Amino acid sequence: MKIFGLVGWSGSGKTTLVARLLPELIGRGYTVSTMKHTHHNFDIDKKGKDSYEHRMAGATEVLITGASRWALLHENRCAPEPSIDDLLARMDNVDLVLIEGFKSHGHQKMEVFRPDVGKALLAVDDASIVAVASDATELPQLAGKGQALIDLDDVKAIADFIVGHTGLKAGARDGAA
Repeated sequence: MKIFGLVGWSGSGKTTLVARLLPELIGRGYTVSTMKHTHHNFDIDKKGKDSYEHRMAGATEVLITGASRWALLHENRCAPEPSIDDLLARMDNVDLVLIEGFKSHGHQKMEVFRPDVGKALLAVDDASIVAVASDATELPQLAGKGQALIDLDDVKAIADFIVGHTGLKAGARDGAA
């Protein structure tokens, strides 16, 4: 299973890019899953629902299932957040996992960068960022760094880069990867 990350500041367009990349990569015959990191507390369960009541009563994990999907909710309680590797081990084997966030983890990633957001380019000081997808036509800060600069609106070129960089092969689901 290959992994590749997308990082960038809030408002840069990471989630939009992931949503555009998924159909492009899946259309090429790859199985793709995603992992999203957030710094905020979040809840996908609602007060008053049975699963919510199970969690609030102290269950470590609650599995919710139905005809269309299932979800496993795990409460960290006082335990530290699991590592990216621990989380990946819980996921089904697919050709590629696109990871949104986890800026400080050492996996290879692409920065989504928009100068209008007003934040510094992360790629300047992060060797794990191997490419930058941007709406800027040039980024002088990248001179001599070796990272590719790709047009943020060229989803096909971004997908081509990810496929080439990770070494994904056609028919990867059949064991060719």
